[in-house]
Parts: sequence; C-alpha cells; structure tokens
Amino acid sequence: MKLVFGLGNPGPRYALNRHNVGFMFVDKYCHLKKCLQWQRNSLYSFSLCDQLSLIKPLTYMNLSGRAVKQALSDFDCTINDIIVVYDDVDLAIGRIRIRPSGSSGGHKGLQSIIDNVNTTDFIRVRIGIGPKPKNVDLVDFVLQDFEDEQLIVLDRVFDVTVNAVEMIINEGVGKAMSVFNSYEVIL
Repeated sequence: MKLVFGLGNPGPRYALNRHNVGFMFVDKYCHLKKCLQWQRNSLYSFSLCDQLSLIKPLTYMNLSGRAVKQALSDFDCTINDIIVVYDDVDLAIGRIRIRPSGSSGGHKGLQSIIDNVNTTDFIRVRIGIGPKPKNVDLVDFVLQDFEDEQLIVLDRVFDVTVNAVEMIINEGVGKAMSVFNSYEVIL
C-alpha cells in the first residue's frame, strides 16, 4: 500500500489557505476517484482508495512528522511507501515539482517529517503557491486564502497532480518527473 500525505492545517479557518494545498489535493483525489469516506485517527484522517491511502495530518503543519510516523506504523509501511504533497512558495501557481528526496527547503512541515522519520529519502510533490510579494511576510502569505482566479488554476493543477501521483505509483518517480516537472497550468 502507498500512503499519500497531503500537508495542511486542520479546521475551516485554514481550508483555502495557500499552506493547505496538500489537504486540498487529497480532497480532490478522494472526490475524483470516489475513495472511501474519511476516517479520523488521533493524529490524522485517512481515506482508503484502491492501492493507496490518502492521509491528512491533524497535528498542524509544523508537527506533520508525528502523524507521518504514526501512519507508517499503523499501516505497516516503510518510508519507501510514502508520497508527500505540499505547498512551495518558490514555485509559481500552476507548476508542480516531483523529487525522490532532498532537504526541507525551509518548509517546516517537511522538516518535521524528516526529523521524525530520520531520512530525506522519500518522494515529494511540491505544488506552487508563489510567488510571494516582496513586501509580505512569509507566514502571513502562506496563511492567506487563495484568490478566486487562483483557485481555478489550482483545481486544474490538482487534476494534473492526480495523474502525476498515479504515474509515480505505476511507472516510477523518474518517469513522473520527466513528464510533469516541466508542465504548467495557465488560465
């Protein structure tokens, strides 16, 4: 089984924040693939869907690693079985980037995962939420809601990301990188 983690913050206050694209993505995946109803665990919510489980950590972004570590144990999976989907302020809206490993790049949710699983060797899919205006604080920017036009672009990005995740699972991360890392959704 593969575990696809969408990073975000729980609760309606954060639902359309830039920092919540991971949650928004797994919700879209669940809807498109008609996955099972979301179930709640103490540290995460999950939805079973064919060969994978979609997971939303309920620990808030900066503590995502606790939920990832617990889910790995609960589902009897290894780090090789996970894909983490999250926001990237340095990537423009309409773009995704797939990587088989790497640093956190300053993303606190990703750093929490690295700290809890003791490795940087797991697949990640970054969804662009930038660029951040120069005069806006990073925390303020990621906790702002998307504009309506941006949500239209993101909905298309989520469709592309569903295909990317399925390609990662079925054909490997290298193939998915070659197909999707240069892809751009424009309005």
